[in-house]
This record gives sequence, C-alpha cells and structure tokens, in this order.
Amino acid sequence: MKKSFALRLTEGFTLLEMLIVLGIIAVILSVLTVSFSTTQKKSRDAKRKGDLKALQNGLEQYYSTCGFEYPASLGSAIACTTPPVVFVSTIPTDPKSGATPIYTPVGTTSFSLCTNSLESESPTGFCVNNQQ
Repeated sequence: MKKSFALRLTEGFTLLEMLIVLGIIAVILSVLTVSFSTTQKKSRDAKRKGDLKALQNGLEQYYSTCGFEYPASLGSAIACTTPPVVFVSTIPTDPKSGATPIYTPVGTTSFSLCTNSLESESPTGFCVNNQQ
C-alpha cells in the first residue's frame, strides 16, 4: 500500500515547474509580438513607397500627355482634360493616418512628392521627384 501512495505523490507537476513553463511561454509570446509589430511597420512603409512610385508614374504620364507640364496641385485624381485621360483615379492615402502625400510643384516643370510617416526606417521620410 505504501508503494501506490508514493506513486500517486510523484504523478503531476510541481508549482515551480508550472511557473517555469508559463515564464517560457510569456517570453516566446513577447518576442513574437515584437516581431509581428515590426513586420506590420515594414509592410506599411512598403505600401507608402509603392503608392508614391505609382503617383510619380502617373505624374510623368500626365507630363508627357498634357502639354509637358505637371499639375499645379493634386486633387482627388490625376487626370488630363485635353485629351480626356485619367492616369490615377484615386490619390492613395497613408495606411495608418489616412493623410495624403505632400505634393510640392516647382513651377510647371518639376515636383517633389513626399511622405513623412515612415515607421521602420528613416525618421525623415521618403520623397520622389520628377524624372524629366
């Protein structure tokens, strides 16, 4: 009888073993959370850069089609009236804040298009300029 009683006491986990396992799980979860957060930031930055490149391409098409001039401002789309052509139907917004890119025309022959909200890279932002 004493043997079976002794076996019952050794079956199961001690409180210390349970706390160690919970601590290891907490460390793993915190590392995964930080990694996921970094991945999200990089994804939003890639979207911002891609949107600026798409706008840059639309502005270059506008320039070559609409009399070799860049638009004075970005409205809700990049479109030419003569000939009637739409190059970018909707100006993309920032995936986190919803802000539109900063468009700075320099006369009618040059422009700068910037975003100041990169999260994972340079704190100064990202800009593209005219290619002409």
